[in-house]
Amino acid sequence: MERRSFLRGAVIGTSAAAFGGTLWGGAAFAAPAQPGAGPYGALGAADANGIQLPSGFTSRVIARSGQTVPGTSYAWHNAPDGGACFADGTGWIYVSNSEINPSGGASAVRFGSSGTVTGAYRILSNTRQNCAGGKTPWNTWLSCEEVSLGYVYETDPYGVNAAVRRDALGRFKHEAAAADPVRHAIYLTEDETDGCFYRFLPTTWGNLSSGTLQVFKAGTATSGTFTWQNVPDPDGSPTVTRNQVSGAKRFNGGEGCYYANDTVWFTTKGDNRVWQVDLAAGTYELAYDDSLVSGTPPLTGVDNVTGSSSGDLFVAEDGGNMEICIITPDDVVAPFLRITGQSGSEITGPAFSPDGRRLYFSSQRGTSGSSSGGITYEVTGPFRA
Repeated sequence: MERRSFLRGAVIGTSAAAFGGTLWGGAAFAAPAQPGAGPYGALGAADANGIQLPSGFTSRVIARSGQTVPGTSYAWHNAPDGGACFADGTGWIYVSNSEINPSGGASAVRFGSSGTVTGAYRILSNTRQNCAGGKTPWNTWLSCEEVSLGYVYETDPYGVNAAVRRDALGRFKHEAAAADPVRHAIYLTEDETDGCFYRFLPTTWGNLSSGTLQVFKAGTATSGTFTWQNVPDPDGSPTVTRNQVSGAKRFNGGEGCYYANDTVWFTTKGDNRVWQVDLAAGTYELAYDDSLVSGTPPLTGVDNVTGSSSGDLFVAEDGGNMEICIITPDDVVAPFLRITGQSGSEITGPAFSPDGRRLYFSSQRGTSGSSSGGITYEVTGPFRA
């Protein structure tokens, strides 16, 4: 995925005037794109699964909460949330959290080389409200508890090793994690209205048993430079981590987090923003802000986020129009898919198979609007290389 800055040009359904005609850095906007002008074209009619997709794409249901995963004897968990894919020989594995409290945890589905489901199993149990998380370069899944003084658990997608609680990553209302193999850092979001953005520096890269938790420090502006400062008491006691460092920058409801090529992106659902941190330059800015869009914003309820090899970001909506929207390197923001008939749900866990040809995600509460109604999907089609 290439490094780039979003909002460097057009946003679907908006005009330059909606942003005052220039960016914060003074660069002029290009002509606005036309509605539906995303790289994959307009969405078609809903398919048999109730999903609207661009031409050439198809969907299938992988699992439903409370029901056995087809081809296995394993009952899929309730409220599927954050997820990731892992290579597994000629096949792959999709891991998914369960955002319920108590119980929580995470499960995995194993696929053969043709995409056939070959197994499903539990990889984490007896935790609380496991929301998002992140994949590590050493092929483990970090499952995060979205509760006050929550923990991060390191789990084995292959179902061999027992999960391990990683206390050194701090106790707070964890949301997502993203690994940076260049700086040997794990970035962490916090789902509080006055939450912070963190990084964890392991003592030894590849071993999360010890290290240093730091918090992002910057001014109140939406762009500028930043620094990191150590959090004195990562256990959040007696003072919560977000209140331990003077000058720590506040973010309104940290959600998804994604790293690629010296850049980390994360979303804040409380103000419908996507933030971009240029780690090489030591600067940050807004990549998307729906409050700057005239008319109906193309992306609302920003939540989980992932990226593709083409440099596109895929941002899932919690509510909104129940869409996964795409933000392209040339600054187009458009819906990639829409789930119909499930307005009481949210889209979670977007992740690409290792070859980039399949996108996995869930509708957390499905048509029922309850945690027992979750549905996990796969979309296959001509994704951009």
